[in-house]
Amino acid sequence: MSHEETLNRWRLILGKQASQQISFGEGAALGNGISCFDLEDALDFLYSREYGEDVRREGGTGTSHLTAATWITKIRRLFPKKTVEILERHALERYQLAELLTDREVLERLEPNEELLKTILQLKHLMRGDVLDAARRIVRQVAEEIAERLNQDIRRSLLGSLDRNSESPVKSIRNLDMKKTIRRNLKHYDREKKRLMVERVYFSSRTRKYNQWRVVIAVDESGSMLDSVIHSAVMAGIFARLPMLDTRLVIFDTQVVVLSAYLDDPVETLMSIQLGGGTNIAGALQYCETLIENPHRTLVVLVSDLCEGGSLGALLSVSRGIIESGARLVCLTALDMEANPVYDRRTADQLADLGAFVGAMTPEALGDFMGKVMG
Repeated sequence: MSHEETLNRWRLILGKQASQQISFGEGAALGNGISCFDLEDALDFLYSREYGEDVRREGGTGTSHLTAATWITKIRRLFPKKTVEILERHALERYQLAELLTDREVLERLEPNEELLKTILQLKHLMRGDVLDAARRIVRQVAEEIAERLNQDIRRSLLGSLDRNSESPVKSIRNLDMKKTIRRNLKHYDREKKRLMVERVYFSSRTRKYNQWRVVIAVDESGSMLDSVIHSAVMAGIFARLPMLDTRLVIFDTQVVVLSAYLDDPVETLMSIQLGGGTNIAGALQYCETLIENPHRTLVVLVSDLCEGGSLGALLSVSRGIIESGARLVCLTALDMEANPVYDRRTADQLADLGAFVGAMTPEALGDFMGKVMG
């Protein structure tokens, strides 16, 4: 170990209170967008409580913006699983985070939002009794709020093709009937100026189609994909209520968990998530392949950062098999509301070369994409 590495470790041990005596030197950047400053922020959020709230608020060169929810998410990205378990145990047994898991009234006073939902999903295995009941009510409330935001756009995209015989009251570019608009306005054509004067624009409504497609959604449940897991689970529940879709949902790390039976209950779906562990995308896709009965009417949607923990050759082989069968393979690198793509670009390029669609889309954009594929 170099001298600089030794100093950096001592700085992490002593914390921000030692910033005037020891500065991070060379090697502070640890790779993958992580630095010693990230580690220090995460450790300081917890262990500076030893010095009291005032010291914690003033320590370091800036104010920490971490909350309990973002801290839990952050340590799962920064540290190995065993270290995370130690940090969580210290947070719960020695510091104020214990109240979240032991006091129902404290939990119910918190604002139900997606950050709290993520905290619950990451700590639910430690909750018991009436606290767990309260957590489940919060999960249901937040999941229903997310579904309400997504439902209208997704249903409009997937409830069928344009009906050219029925005019729509919805004045949307998506429903614009260009042929009808031109035909009905031809009588207003100005021959001198060679210009079509449009007095009225026509829009088409949508008609339902009941030729079912099977949609198999496989979601990577590693810690970095938490936003995607939440939105995928909610979206799958919306898909399951559409008459033209036969929806299947699986989540995976090194094992595959089938959640298709719980699609009508977002609480059961989300509370079944076990975050962390390795990643075996090839194994998940091999299971998905067994669900393909009519390949030309099957869409396999993989939601993952494409960081394969197993054999890349096996992943490419099973992906090729799915595509060559006639099924559509869609690899979504992000599925949260912001659709920020963080993924293994080398694997993405190789999957795209095989014929898979690879990209980052919000749930609404995925609905539009699926509507075009199935139309």
